[in-house]
Amino acid sequence: MDIYLMRHGETDWNKSRRLQGQSDIPLNKYGVELAEKTAAALRDVPFDMAFSSPLHRACETIRIVIGSRRIPLYVDERLKEIGFGEFEGACFDRAKEDPQNPLHDFFRRPNQYIPPAGAESFDQVRSRGFEFFREKILPLEGSCRNVLIVAHGAFNRTMINSIAGIPPEEFWRIGLPNCAVSILSLEQGSLSVREESRIYYADPVNERP
Repeated sequence: MDIYLMRHGETDWNKSRRLQGQSDIPLNKYGVELAEKTAAALRDVPFDMAFSSPLHRACETIRIVIGSRRIPLYVDERLKEIGFGEFEGACFDRAKEDPQNPLHDFFRRPNQYIPPAGAESFDQVRSRGFEFFREKILPLEGSCRNVLIVAHGAFNRTMINSIAGIPPEEFWRIGLPNCAVSILSLEQGSLSVREESRIYYADPVNERP
C-alpha cells in the first residue's frame, strides 16, 4: 500500500514567515494554485481513502486534490501541526537569531528543544502521529492500495524522519515545500519511505523555516 503524505498549500503566514502551529490560517491564492497543480499531477492516482488535519489549510488542500473522486475523507485531530502555544503568529527569523528565545533550539538544535509552556514537543507529535497510523492506516493494508494524507510541515517531517531513521539533530535535513508529496510504503505492517518531498510546480516555496 502506498501512502501519499502531503503538506498543505501556501498561506499568508507561510509567506510572511510566521509560526502557524495550530492557528487556523487558510490558503492564500498561490496556495490554491499550488494545490491545483499538485492535483493535476496526481489526477491518475486511484486513491481509495483520504485523511486530513482539521485545520483549514489542510482541508482546503485535500479537497482540491481529491477533486471529483468519490472516496471517503476523514478528518483527524492527530494530524494537526505541532503546537507553539502563545508563540503562534511570531516571526520565526527572530527565534532563529536569538539564542535566548524559547523557540531558538526548535530551529537551531532540534535535538535539544524543550517546548515552552503550552507548546508541544517533537515526542508528543510523534506519539499522536504513530497512534493515528496504528489505528487508522495500518489496518487498511490488504483493502486499500493508495491512501492520501494531508497534514503539515513539522508533523510530516516528524513522521518521515522517524520512519527513515533520521536522528533528531537532523530534523530539518529534508526540505518540505508547500504541497510537497512524500510516498510511504506499507508492507506486512512495516512502513518505509519510498519517495520524499516531491513537488509538481517549478520553484519550491517555504521549503524550510
